[in-house]
Amino acid sequence: MSLIKSFKLVLAPPHRAATPFLGIGLLTGVFGRATPWRLTRALGTAGFAFTGFCLYFFRNPKRTSPQGDNLVLSSADGRVTGISMVPPPPALEMGNEPVWRVSTFLSVLDVHVNRMPVSGTITKIAYHAGKFLNASLDKASEHNERNELRVTLKDGRQVAVVQIAGLVARRILCDVQEGEHVQAGELFGLIRFGSRTDIYLPPGVTPDVLEGQTMIGGETVIAKL
Repeated sequence: MSLIKSFKLVLAPPHRAATPFLGIGLLTGVFGRATPWRLTRALGTAGFAFTGFCLYFFRNPKRTSPQGDNLVLSSADGRVTGISMVPPPPALEMGNEPVWRVSTFLSVLDVHVNRMPVSGTITKIAYHAGKFLNASLDKASEHNERNELRVTLKDGRQVAVVQIAGLVARRILCDVQEGEHVQAGELFGLIRFGSRTDIYLPPGVTPDVLEGQTMIGGETVIAKL
């Protein structure tokens, strides 16, 4: 990545979900630093530091998605921590046949907005309350708080994308609804403060990525349909 691209990534405008956090941080910073007391001034400094962290964490850089109805894109920035053959989530009613699942772990330093892996129609959304285990663990797919989406392509095949909360993450945001048509690379949600996304490919489709590979949400091609 070039130096210019690195600066653009760091200075990208924040997602709207950052608004309340930025407000709290700025108010704490301004009022804290305006007082003569050492303790409250230190609190004000912490408020400004928190504001800076939120600007970084919630950044929402522009992405240029490759064109093609046969492409499955990464839903998030991060690192591939698992590629395995497993049945799709039962709640999404996609059958019991094992398919390839690609898991991408997001650290607190990664961009945390989530993007659609394919173009199609949201035909099922299933939310599950759960634990907050380390999202890099395989069992997080079954035990952690998560939000599952089934996307039906125009040819009838289905792709699932799952937002999984992590050890620090405590809130999953999803901005799409059942019946909504979506485009590959389109922003659809966010997970606060460390998380993971799983993508389940249709039967017969194999991933074109490797464990340990770095993903760029909305740009990296995971598989070809």
